[in-house]
Amino acid sequence: MKFLLAALLCVLAMHVDACTLRMAPEEWPPYIYRSGGQLTGIDYELASAILRQAGCKLKEEEEVPPARRQLMFQQGRIDLLLAAFDTPERRGFARFSLPYRDETVGLFALPHHQPRYRDITSFRALADLGFSLLTPRVGFYGADYERVLPTLDARGMRITFSTFEQGIRMLKAGRADLIMGDVLALRLAARNLGVQIEALPFVPYHAPVHMMLNASSTTREQLARINQAIMQLEQNGTLRTIRARYGID
Repeated sequence: MKFLLAALLCVLAMHVDACTLRMAPEEWPPYIYRSGGQLTGIDYELASAILRQAGCKLKEEEEVPPARRQLMFQQGRIDLLLAAFDTPERRGFARFSLPYRDETVGLFALPHHQPRYRDITSFRALADLGFSLLTPRVGFYGADYERVLPTLDARGMRITFSTFEQGIRMLKAGRADLIMGDVLALRLAARNLGVQIEALPFVPYHAPVHMMLNASSTTREQLARINQAIMQLEQNGTLRTIRARYGID
């Protein structure tokens, strides 16, 4: 009887401590991508280290496009998204970890056109000057962008892309004047395609990014464990070492 009771308590403890988070991976070099069939990249390495420290496991679901991934998250079909900006709107359905790295969003042009855009100091200036813009299909890029977005769409000045490679090809083909997106990802895509791009002085957005947990399918206790892991790995230099390997602070 004592043995059965001990076994039952052990099973219950394992259930309470269980921390398996479902994530639908994506091809987003250099942050997460497949190499030799295995996932790697800045965010994947950082998230793996954090979850391992927190005693959590990562369950990889099927790879899906960004828009569908957002929908799956809101439907509770996946538990975790990486590199998320913390916004009031998202707090209605998500929990955010402590930041684990910073992200910079840039505006780029083809080098021989770049001088034309020197007067752009905001998205409002971009709209007033009539320049067209290539942007990722989903994502948050700051309050300034959100305020001007309806104007850009109403005037047909914004064209979206699904991958950074697609966006660079569209810029090269003259589909728009400028392209916006994560600085490292855009530079890598351009380099891989042999296309030269040049950043504008205006930096649209720079902010810390977080692990975003589904509020309906995860617990506050899991978030607390992840936050504790982030603090421990920041203190012992593990996260800084991973970031440094990819050339970011």
